[in-house]
Amino acid sequence: MKIVVLPGDGIGPETMAATLEVLRAVSSRFRLGLEFDLDVAGHESLRRHGATVTPALLQKVKSADGLMLGPMATYDFKDEARGEINPSKFFRKELDLYANIRPSRTYPGLQHRAGEFDLVVVRENTEGFYADRNIESGGSEMLITPDVVISLRRITRQCCERIARSAFELAMTRRRHVSIVHKANVLKIGDGMFIDICRQVAREFPEVQVDDFIVDAMMAHVARAPQRFDVIVTTNMFGDILSDLTAELSGSLGLGGSLNAGKDHAMGQAAHGSAPDIAGQDIANPFSLIVSAGQLLGWHGQRRSLSAFLAAARAIDEAMIAAIQAGETTRDIGGRLGTAEAGRAFAQRMLER
Repeated sequence: MKIVVLPGDGIGPETMAATLEVLRAVSSRFRLGLEFDLDVAGHESLRRHGATVTPALLQKVKSADGLMLGPMATYDFKDEARGEINPSKFFRKELDLYANIRPSRTYPGLQHRAGEFDLVVVRENTEGFYADRNIESGGSEMLITPDVVISLRRITRQCCERIARSAFELAMTRRRHVSIVHKANVLKIGDGMFIDICRQVAREFPEVQVDDFIVDAMMAHVARAPQRFDVIVTTNMFGDILSDLTAELSGSLGLGGSLNAGKDHAMGQAAHGSAPDIAGQDIANPFSLIVSAGQLLGWHGQRRSLSAFLAAARAIDEAMIAAIQAGETTRDIGGRLGTAEAGRAFAQRMLER
């Protein structure tokens, strides 16, 4: 498996270095033959090439088996005409990575806020209230007058159907329960269509229990009793907000994995940002990026029916549990290790049989 690796901005290079140490260890243990092609995106690419991402990089990623994207300073990139392109949005759109899979779970030995739980948010990734991916040219947020802004949301049958199918297929490997999250009481046409299509897809999976929740009520339900939920499927912006909440309820946003997957490509990506205020201090938590790397291996293994990759993904999950129980973590979640040392300790666990 050939993986393009883009370390990113801020804490990205530190957390990616730790993640690569883990990936090399898991590759050795399971004989995966992982190959890494390191390149740049974000501020470093802007400095070298005049753009945060380049057409040549996109072609390299398309020819690889997967992409690992480090945290990017996306808020800094405001003018695409000057090469300031949001790398995360760029790859999601150009590779049609329509499913953002974000697992959240509690871990023994780590304080959590709402009881034990294990759930996954399945978020549509290519349309919705995101103004940079709704129309062919330009953005779907418009300044009508100096005092009036209009933001358009696109919802399509194709995107609703494929994200629903992703959620139900995932639920069949878990506890067979899908919760649809929406705002159909207000967004009656768009979210009404989303619910209808999710229900239509559900008929193909009669073993799966289905319910639905209005998004604001869902935030309260998740904060009160997240253990009620298994797989949650929703539109883009609702999923973005909800998945940050569930990750934080598990103990820290730094534990939340994120896989962006499409038909032919996938990208592992930490659920958090580039945190420039702590960059270079060896205190950033690398676990979110490590979990995301495990998700990428699992996606590749499932797509190619490669049992070694599926076993490697499970081993990363198991090592995460063991590392947290042993306190081999960074200080933000109660440990005493720096970023690099936490990565080394995790990698060592991957080599143990």
